[in-house]
Amino acid sequence: MVFSSFVFLCIFLPSVLVLYNLSKNVTYKNIVLAVASLFFYAWGEPIWVILLIFSAFVDYVNGRVIDRFYARGAAKAALIASLVINLGLLCVFKYSGFITENLSALLRVQIPAPKVTLPIGISFYTFQTLSYTIDMYRGRVRVQKSFLNFLTYVSMFPQLVAGPIVRYSEIESSLGSRTVTAADFSRGVLRFTAGLCKKVILANNAGQAASMLLDGTRLTVASSWLGIIMYSFQIYFDFSGYSDMAIGMGRMLGFGFGENFRYPYISRSVTEFWRRWHISLGSFFRDYVYIPLGGNRYRAARNILVVWLLTGLWHGASWNFILWGLFYGLLLLAEKKLFKGRLQKIPPPFCHIYALFFIVLGWGLFYFTDMGALWNFFKCAFGFGAPLYDLTTVSAFCTNVWLIILCAAASTPVPSIVYGYLRKKSEVFAAISEPLLVAAGMGLCFVLLMGQTYNPFLYFRF
Repeated sequence: MVFSSFVFLCIFLPSVLVLYNLSKNVTYKNIVLAVASLFFYAWGEPIWVILLIFSAFVDYVNGRVIDRFYARGAAKAALIASLVINLGLLCVFKYSGFITENLSALLRVQIPAPKVTLPIGISFYTFQTLSYTIDMYRGRVRVQKSFLNFLTYVSMFPQLVAGPIVRYSEIESSLGSRTVTAADFSRGVLRFTAGLCKKVILANNAGQAASMLLDGTRLTVASSWLGIIMYSFQIYFDFSGYSDMAIGMGRMLGFGFGENFRYPYISRSVTEFWRRWHISLGSFFRDYVYIPLGGNRYRAARNILVVWLLTGLWHGASWNFILWGLFYGLLLLAEKKLFKGRLQKIPPPFCHIYALFFIVLGWGLFYFTDMGALWNFFKCAFGFGAPLYDLTTVSAFCTNVWLIILCAAASTPVPSIVYGYLRKKSEVFAAISEPLLVAAGMGLCFVLLMGQTYNPFLYFRF
């Protein structure tokens, strides 16, 4: 069940909100939220909902052990058990096929590949449960004695299958006590609508153009660049739109989820880009991998490469994701060690062009999982054995020029700044703008959804 589906928008979400607000009792609210979340997950993964509950139970028990035997051997054993079980399950379901396939090729023997499907969102909820046990071991959060509350945290449907990665420490207090004001609910609805518009109006249309251009039988220089630019817009508005919807629904339910994107395409360096893109994942690797390895103090170059190798693998069990992670690891190393403060001295427009050039190229590594197709894309993009353009590319550009302009504008804070300025200037505009925007946005999305067949969420597969 995706957020931009009629089942979710017209039946599931309204029903949950009605049931959720029948009582102010927080235990009742947690029961409704946990049951609804498990139903939401079981809609797409009827079997693997058991795995989700199992993961929650394992770390609930490990958390109790860490609390009972804090700073003693049993607490360390519980932490190790949490790491081994969670990461072990992730490896089995996500990486076992990739490992056996490459071992077969390396050893030149046929090793039977395990036939397991990837449970939706396993990468996200695995990191969430790990954040609880690790922070428990570090003494940064209190033990959760209610399994209902912990299951509510792990399974919460707004962010369950595609993030943002919500750490237990961020919503610890809200699990036991929370209120939702009319202003909170209103802001949540507005944020949800903004995310839905990003997804339906921008991401879906950009994705259709990207697929037509990049999956064609013959790439040209122009189709390669136009296609990957459209994919860059698709993945940003798809994922940030999902995050906006998750944050909005969290606010409707009384939870405050952290921001996951801060206009990453306005960055002037690759380093800045990764401070603005998928913030919850970047901060997770920083706090639980990079700093424990030594951070900037000890073997920083090694630590950066390790983190980015893991970041690539987190996104998928495929060589293109490993290359994608190492690509960014090397770029970040270059900015840190070679360029240092030199980028600061270059005029901002040139820094911006430099950053976007490598960011867009990076999405090429992300898009093509087949190594042959990936190599062909890079050859064509730089003019090796490919014509400059063809009529299909010209037609695609002319058809989508409005979308490119709209996506480029929406990738900046300019619309938000203008909207804030108008609200300050006019009390009437401030009073009527939000309900009008919600009504217009929802109405347009419903109209478009009735005619669209292309409606994926890219990050569901991670």
